Amino acid sequence: MRKILGSMLVAFVVFGVATALAEEKKSKEEKKAEEAAARRAEIDKVSAEALDTVLSKNEKAKAAYDKAAGWAVFDNMKVTFIFSGGGGSGVAVDKAGKRTYMKMGTGGISIGIGAQKYQVIMLFETDEVLKSFITKGWRAEAGANAAAGEAGANVGTEFINGIAVYQITEKGLMASADVSGTKYSVDKDLNKK
Repeated sequence: MRKILGSMLVAFVVFGVATALAEEKKSKEEKKAEEAAARRAEIDKVSAEALDTVLSKNEKAKAAYDKAAGWAVFDNMKVTFIFSGGGGSGVAVDKAGKRTYMKMGTGGISIGIGAQKYQVIMLFETDEVLKSFITKGWRAEAGANAAAGEAGANVGTEFINGIAVYQITEKGLMASADVSGTKYSVDKDLNKK
């Protein structure tokens, strides 16, 4: 009888430990899922505000948006101290509303010291260009800065290689933003649901 009770006690303890470990693992997974959902909601909010800003301040951007197959918005932070580097996150959206959450990174050599927070808004001329951006990533090697501030809001940009790029900085809207040295790729963690 003692042996049976001992075996039952061991089985009960093992079951209790296994259950506790499973609950802890489930709790961690649920917490990660909640954090990802909150991060997606924040990205969606920032991207909607940035897109609205560009479309309301630039008629040429509105016309390009109306023709575009999709768009993407990235919220970025760039820091410069001889070398520059930065990163951020965003979302690419096709006209049907399918969202793909992405991340970006940038680096290079720059004169100066400082930090800049900005949003990059991209419009994609065709489904093929958008799909290529999402599936293969994209590395921007060159770009041309346009004037900033209110005058910059009236500067137009056209599709170049199927992509029109705008940038919103603390100074205002910029067209044909310089995104050289920037790499965009899918954020696998934020696309898990």
